[in-house]
Amino acid sequence: MRLLLILLLFGALPAPLAAQCQLCRQDGKDTAIAARKASMPLRVEVDTQLDMGRVAVGASGGEVEIDPLTGARRLRGDVRDLGGFAVTGVVTVSGEPGAEVRVTLPPSVDLESGSGASARVTGLATDLGAAPRLGPDGRLVFRFGGRLQVAGAIDGDYRGRIPVTVEYP
Repeated sequence: MRLLLILLLFGALPAPLAAQCQLCRQDGKDTAIAARKASMPLRVEVDTQLDMGRVAVGASGGEVEIDPLTGARRLRGDVRDLGGFAVTGVVTVSGEPGAEVRVTLPPSVDLESGSGASARVTGLATDLGAAPRLGPDGRLVFRFGGRLQVAGAIDGDYRGRIPVTVEYP
């Protein structure tokens, strides 16, 4: 109802102001796309959780990094590989076919072990390009990785939630 009232007010403006408003008006195609986006909200599903694998961390601590592009795991500092699989996170987004989306990951996430110890994941990044778009089928699948920083010889199974925000720009 409010949108209709605004449109009626534009029609009642003097000619010079109406001409200015037409310069910033969306064409019919943009309006139709915006309406479809509103009727097709984005859906985000985490298909695979980020997993740094099994490592032992010595007294001086270290980092485990998972590259989102290659899936490669790199160890830095006083960290030893104990095997297991390191896996990038995988997310599927569904929405308006062909629509551009903005994907946001937090700068860091704190993790906790069952014993109350903590670690931090930083440098979260995706394998997406600069302007990601949903495909013709309305889907976009991307991977993400990051760096797990552990202060020192504190063992545990660290867990936490990494919020992934996806929106139409």
